[in-house]
Amino acid sequence: MPARPGAAGAVIRSPGRRCGPVGAERPQHSTRPRRTPRGRQTPEAPAEFRAGVVSVAGRRAGGVRISRRAVAPAVAARPADHYTQNCEDGGSRGGLPALADCRRSGRPARFTPVQVAEAKALACQLPAETGAPLSRWSCPELAAELTARGVTGPVSASTVGRWLRQEMIKPWQHQSWIFIRDPDFRAKAQRVLDLYARTFEDVPLGADEYVVSADEKTSIQARCRCHPTLAPGAARAMRVNHTYGRGGALAYLAAYDVHHAKVFGHTEARTGIDPFMALVTQVMTQEPYASAKRVFWIVDNGSSHRGKKAADRLAVAFPTVVLVHTPVHASWLNQVEIYFSVVQRKVVSPNDFTNLTQVRDRLRGFEDRYNATAQPFQWRFRSPWRSRRSRRCRPRRMSRCSWTGPDPRGCS
Repeated sequence: MPARPGAAGAVIRSPGRRCGPVGAERPQHSTRPRRTPRGRQTPEAPAEFRAGVVSVAGRRAGGVRISRRAVAPAVAARPADHYTQNCEDGGSRGGLPALADCRRSGRPARFTPVQVAEAKALACQLPAETGAPLSRWSCPELAAELTARGVTGPVSASTVGRWLRQEMIKPWQHQSWIFIRDPDFRAKAQRVLDLYARTFEDVPLGADEYVVSADEKTSIQARCRCHPTLAPGAARAMRVNHTYGRGGALAYLAAYDVHHAKVFGHTEARTGIDPFMALVTQVMTQEPYASAKRVFWIVDNGSSHRGKKAADRLAVAFPTVVLVHTPVHASWLNQVEIYFSVVQRKVVSPNDFTNLTQVRDRLRGFEDRYNATAQPFQWRFRSPWRSRRSRRCRPRRMSRCSWTGPDPRGCS
């Protein structure tokens, strides 16, 4: 029923709620400790609640009364009188710090530290070494193997995963790497890295000396999709049909000026000595390379420009050209590979071309677009043999580079 105003001392009633007399002052502090709602408790909430118990006890209230007012609503699983006595004694002895939570043992551990260590040791072994017909471990496979060996009792995959996370062990991941087999890896790599730093044989390069990185990107196919590619839309990625027809392939030869971020390229039907010499001629007949004092060409060990014969062939055609080879299996030192990765991401993939002419036009157009705004790559890898720190680590760092014998696994 609606409430009506009344005189001082009159009672205003409203459905579902009791009110005191109108005009009466409400108490500023309640004698009942305020309970923090579950889920919103702060780390200091237990101590504050116990401080409220001590406050009520300071008014000479009995243990049963304290339990009914403060403890019973929050602590129903333990004897209220015993909990009240502990709070009252602790508050009187040490103040608020004495009311903090004590250390608890929690649930007894099901697995011993030795079992956990054996599980981690098993995860650090190759499955083939343990006789398991697997290529790599996973948490469910490790849990089943530990149970089968009797190392532990029944254990869940989530428990095994929690053990492995403690040591950051991820046996389901793998990385590829190449064993260095070039006996002259140090000298060749240092020569390339010094050129990137504009130094050759400990002498800084002049303003009329240039460094060019060159290579071939082979087998760029023209894949004509059987259905047109759909443009992206709201909450929809671009859709490319899986089925395609082959329209041929070509090779893209490119030369990249390392310090001026300029690309020279053209396409050929196949790679070889003549296509590479055409690329060199394309660059060396233009200024400022035609009148340069020296132009260093960094190449890998491909058949088009391998060995001393390729260096002599270039020296005869262009006396100012100095051919520099990267170590074997070290094409990642050639900066033009970074440009090729950009081409693969922005031009070739997802590869929807009707014919090779469209591929050539797309590569030529991207080359002009790239040269308009390109900047030199931020090459962060420097020669480690120039610093004191690397000289201290030199025996350990270069131990693999000095291997000249056969592959220990029999691979050529």
